[in-house]
Amino acid sequence: MHEPPSSLPALSSCRWVGVLVLPGFSLLAQACATEPLTVAGQLAEAPLYRLVTLGAAVQPVASASGQQLLAERALAQSLDDLDMLVVCAPGAQAADEALRRRLVELAIPGRPIAGIGGGAELLARAGLLDGYRATVPRQHLEAVRRAHPRIRLSRQPFEIDRERLTCGGGTAALDMMMTLVGRQHGSALAERVSAHFVQERVRMGDDPPPGLPSGAVPESLTEALALMETNIEEPLTTAELAEHLGISRRQLERLFKKHLQAVPSRYYLDLRLQRARRLLREGERPAGEVALMTGFSSAAHFSTAYRNHFGLTPREERLS
Repeated sequence: MHEPPSSLPALSSCRWVGVLVLPGFSLLAQACATEPLTVAGQLAEAPLYRLVTLGAAVQPVASASGQQLLAERALAQSLDDLDMLVVCAPGAQAADEALRRRLVELAIPGRPIAGIGGGAELLARAGLLDGYRATVPRQHLEAVRRAHPRIRLSRQPFEIDRERLTCGGGTAALDMMMTLVGRQHGSALAERVSAHFVQERVRMGDDPPPGLPSGAVPESLTEALALMETNIEEPLTTAELAEHLGISRRQLERLFKKHLQAVPSRYYLDLRLQRARRLLREGERPAGEVALMTGFSSAAHFSTAYRNHFGLTPREERLS
């Protein structure tokens, strides 16, 4: 194991994970990617992972929701001591030539690189997914397929292929990182991490999104639910969902009514509120931050929707 950089406190027997955040990144996806690693160390009562936030410079980086994370180290600094790199970005448009070259430099043998949501597209544009099985946000899958034919693109929520980890974002990052914990530290710890997040089990990459009825369902419905899951912080409209799927809005509404007995907008709202409830119960984030992370434009709107759905306000939920 490498010795940690001199600018960071020394920890023994842990993996040093650099988390690169670029302006406009999804705060939800970043949290889903990093929380399992932090919780794993807490449950193991040993420092398994040390997270270091990276940026273009040592300065605050704004997420898509306006929240900021402070980059502790600049990407241009020496990062030889990192054991893994996680890239959180809004999409390939965040990449300039210098950034792509730097990512290629960091892709040394033995160092896994993970692309979260738009970060996966960024890795594709840098040529770091050529020859690998990978997944990207579903709404961009066909465009990435055309632009990068050497990537073995998958429609699964996440993929882990040798030293490349990719997911569409959102809770897929949570599942992917819990799977990584299992591979590196054993399934028993992964199950404990999963239990911490109030999940029945660690969902593997070929599982359907939650909420699907048992039995065969149309692929369009499966993809619609996956799109909703990976776009919690910035919800898509029903029309946008239908456009991404290549079907009409009316067709999408019929699918939801037949298989889920709900209209897409109501199902989407329920999904966001369930995510908000989990965030409120599991952490100490302010209700206003939870509101932004689950796609509500204001704390007041969030509080009203939450009370209408659960019968109590977010503040009351936190105190219950």
